[in-house]
Amino acid sequence: MKFLKFEANLCSLCGACIDKCPFGAISMERDGITLNESCRMCGICVRECPTQALYFDQQANMEDKDQWRGILVYAEQEQGKIHPVVYELIGEARKLAAAVNYPVYAVMVGTAGTAENARKLLNYGVEEVFVYEHEGFAGFKADCYADAAADCISRLKPSVVLIGGTSLGRSLAPRLSTRFHTGLTADCTKLEMREDTDLVQIRPAFGGNIMAQIVISSSRPQFATVRYKVMDRAEKVANPTGKVTICPVSEKMVKSRIQVLSAKVLEHTKSIEEEDVLVVAGRGAEKAVDMLKELADVLGTQLCFTRPMVENGFGDTAHQIGLSGRTVKPKLILTFGVSGAIQFTSCMNGSECIVAVNTDPDAPIFKIADICVKDDLYQVLPTMLQELKNRKEGEQNAVSL
Repeated sequence: MKFLKFEANLCSLCGACIDKCPFGAISMERDGITLNESCRMCGICVRECPTQALYFDQQANMEDKDQWRGILVYAEQEQGKIHPVVYELIGEARKLAAAVNYPVYAVMVGTAGTAENARKLLNYGVEEVFVYEHEGFAGFKADCYADAAADCISRLKPSVVLIGGTSLGRSLAPRLSTRFHTGLTADCTKLEMREDTDLVQIRPAFGGNIMAQIVISSSRPQFATVRYKVMDRAEKVANPTGKVTICPVSEKMVKSRIQVLSAKVLEHTKSIEEEDVLVVAGRGAEKAVDMLKELADVLGTQLCFTRPMVENGFGDTAHQIGLSGRTVKPKLILTFGVSGAIQFTSCMNGSECIVAVNTDPDAPIFKIADICVKDDLYQVLPTMLQELKNRKEGEQNAVSL
C-alpha cells in the first residue's frame, strides 16, 4: 500500500522534500518523486512541500503478485547462536512453499560468526541465505536491523516474510511491515497457502473465542510472526544445494539513532518453552500449589499456571500458559484443576502427552487430554508425589550401590 502520492503538475522541483527527509527515503527520478523502503511515513515531506504536491492517500493498491515470489525467514540469533524458533519457521516455510512451488530463503543479520551460522541453515532445505555481517550490528538496534532486513526484502521481493514471535521479532516485524505499507498478523498459530499465493494467517481472536483467518490479498509482502514452540521443527535434507550470499553493508545501514549507554548479558534461565515436562496449576488447585511445586521439583521441571492463577498472585507471566502468556510443546504436561478454556488449550495442545486431573467430568481439558483422571486432585496428588519420591530414591540408591 503506497500511501504517499505525488502530483507532478504541482511540483516546482525545489527539492525541499528530499532535503528535509531525515531517512533519505526520497529521490527525484524521471517519473517524479520516488520513495524507497526507508520511508517511515513521518509526514515531514508533506508538511515541507511549498506547493502541496505531496499528500497521503490511504487507499490500498494492488500489487502484481507475480513480481513477489518465495518465502523469506528472518533467522534470528541470540548471543551468537541461532534461535530455535528459526528451525520451526523454516519447517513451516517449506510446507507453505511446496503448495505453490516457491523457494525458501533466509536472511541473517549480526556480527562476526553470522555467515558461519548461516551455512548451518542450508542443511534444512533453505535455497539461499542472505547475510548482513558487520560489527555495527553488535547488540540489537531496531533501526539498523530493520534497514538490513528491508534491503534484503527490496532486492528479493518475497511473497511471504516469516519472523519469530520473540522479543526481537515483535520489535522488528511491525517496523518492516510499516516500511512496505503492508499488513502484519502477529502470533499466528497456523498458516495455510492458497493457490493464488495468498497466505491464510490463523490466530485466536476475541479472547480466544474464535480462530480468525486473516488474508492480505491486495499487497505484498505478507508479514506474519509465529510464536516459538507452535510449529514443527524442520528436518534436515539429504543433499543440501543452497548457498550463502554475503550482502554489502553500508556505513549508513549500521548508523543508528539509538545510543547504547551500557549493556549487560543476563544469565540464561531455562524458560518453560524449553522444558520437556511441565506441571500446571489451575484455579481448582489453589490450595495445592506447594505440593505441585514439590512435584515439579521431583520431576526436575517448573510449575506453570493458568491466567486466573497468575491474576490471583500465584505466579508471573513467564510461567503462565495461554494467549497472554507462553506457548509450550513439552513431551509431557500434567495439569491439575485446569478447566481447559480455549485461551489455555490453544497454547499447549501440541504437547506429546497431556495428563489432566479434574473432578468435573465435563471439563473441556478432557477433550484434548491423553490421560484423563476424573478424581479429586487433593486425593490423587499426594499418592502420585509419594510414588515418584519412592522411585527417585530407589534410583539414587541403585546408583550409589
